[in-house]
Amino acid sequence: MSDEAGDRVTTAVPERGVVAGGTDSAVEHLFETLSRACPEGWRVELIGGRIHRAPPAPGWHAETVSEVGGQILDRRRNSTLRTYTGIGLYVPDVSATGKVVPDLVIAPKGSFSDRAEYHDPAAVMLVAEVTSRSTAVQDRGPKLRGYARAGIPCYLLIDREAGEVVVYSEPSGASFTRSSEAALSKTVALPEPLRFELDTGEF
Repeated sequence: MSDEAGDRVTTAVPERGVVAGGTDSAVEHLFETLSRACPEGWRVELIGGRIHRAPPAPGWHAETVSEVGGQILDRRRNSTLRTYTGIGLYVPDVSATGKVVPDLVIAPKGSFSDRAEYHDPAAVMLVAEVTSRSTAVQDRGPKLRGYARAGIPCYLLIDREAGEVVVYSEPSGASFTRSSEAALSKTVALPEPLRFELDTGEF
């Protein structure tokens, strides 16, 4: 099996597969089983009642996430804010069990200091997702609604397929009431508590 960048991956777990669940408990059991079986670096998420498995992201994806995190660290107004990758969050409306791992999470230092694998998103200031062909539908749909319902103040969607960046803010119910868009290579304003122009030309 090959990943999106064309590299070969050898594993007993199907790549980027989607497994439909019959019941919440069955899906949860399968999720835990596949999480334990996945090679190091793979990611398993439950989205919309389905289990999605993905190998480590290609280099361009990691570079984009790193650039966003770097700009935030360089220009943050609150020195306690930190950037996190690989952090699991409980976002119930994304799926039955709500287990997701955003590409990037911004939260105050110490927000995830316990031993849990998946965390309450109450402390999260911003989540960011970088789309790929296999994740774009989830990033634009279930995750968008789930992050809004979780009350996360800002969702940064870097939509490479659409060639744009969308900043969603001011969550209310299952939607964000404000959004702003910019073509990749332009700047886009991030809201409080970050409040600066993110330069997407550096991606």
